Amino acid sequence: MNILGIETSCDETGVAIYNSEEGLIGHLLHSQVSLHSEYGGVVPELASRDHIRKLIPLVQQILRNNQLTASDINGIAYTAGPGLAGALLVGATTARSMAWTWKIPAIAVHHMEGHLLAPMLEPDPPEFPFIALLVSGGHTLLIQVEGLGQYHLLGESLDDAAGEAFDKTAKMLKLAYPGGPLLSKLATKGTQGRFKFPRPMTDRPGLDFSFSGLKTFTMNTLQNTDQTPQDRADIAYAFQEAVADTLTIKCRRALQQSKLKRLIVSGGVSANIQIRQSLTKMAELENVRTYFPRLEFCTDNGAMIAYAGCQRLLAGQHENLEIHVKPRWPISDLK
Repeated sequence: MNILGIETSCDETGVAIYNSEEGLIGHLLHSQVSLHSEYGGVVPELASRDHIRKLIPLVQQILRNNQLTASDINGIAYTAGPGLAGALLVGATTARSMAWTWKIPAIAVHHMEGHLLAPMLEPDPPEFPFIALLVSGGHTLLIQVEGLGQYHLLGESLDDAAGEAFDKTAKMLKLAYPGGPLLSKLATKGTQGRFKFPRPMTDRPGLDFSFSGLKTFTMNTLQNTDQTPQDRADIAYAFQEAVADTLTIKCRRALQQSKLKRLIVSGGVSANIQIRQSLTKMAELENVRTYFPRLEFCTDNGAMIAYAGCQRLLAGQHENLEIHVKPRWPISDLK
């Protein structure tokens, strides 16, 4: 069974084809970074218009690249939320229209379930059950996963997500958009130990996160320096270290409470090298195995949507022809 996956939740247009027996056939991605960079962030209307321009040509291209036609596609999976309403509608209406024309089923996919299952695309995927840390621009979630659709939310960010905190801190450091990767690059020039930032909410029980106070601490620290290039690099290092330690402490706590021995880490922030190293070191000490998606599948992509949709279609899930998108959609609502 060949499933076409479509991802248009924010500022990247992704398409992919996943085969239920052979695995990932191919994937393509168009990034809108250059489009939004002059505005310092994503402009929703521009994002939607760019998805309209790029989506159909990408679908046509991936079919040509793999010598397939519409008759070779058995189902379409698309991101229905969470995300930008206009961007989601582009993917949803396109997917539903093609599915109706081609007389095949279409399945709505939760964006964060796609990220959660992204490590399943690797040659050595994790087995259920496991603990999942999902860290992206819009979400920071700790989830105990028993199986497909069996998700127990353990903790989440009470304010800014980790990725959002990275981007906002990057703006304080006068870095261009997208700021998160540039902050990580700047941190490589920083001095360890010069600044000591707090590890938010790690001194109390629970598995929730909060990064808003860490941003304020960063701003106050920056204002008390001369803001030289080295000052900014040292602050970037201290901020990134604080986020990595906070995520690691919470993951250790979740693993110890659940007694599970598998940890998967997904989402755009999971590409951060210091965070990967910190979590991997902790897992080794706890005798836990870690799983990360390859870097190209950390950010938004069609492959993870195609995979998640394929699993739900194989499980017998079907939907009617109504088009619904959910800009806000808690993953705990999934069945």
